[in-house]
Amino acid sequence: MDEIIFKQTESNFVKVRCQKCKNEQVIFTKPASTVKCLVCEEVLAKSTGGKANIVAEVIENYS
Repeated sequence: MDEIIFKQTESNFVKVRCQKCKNEQVIFTKPASTVKCLVCEEVLAKSTGGKANIVAEVIENYS
């Protein structure tokens, strides 16, 4: 049987807290577009074409 090898990614997910409404949500560290809070529409992370510029407070890092 052939062995399937998965490439380890350099990106991950982080839990952030919105500075405006204190909502917590999990976001991708390399988003293709701007990430907004699901509650108040405040910008949480800005896409840079690579790793995001995270504006919100990072609470937890998921590797």
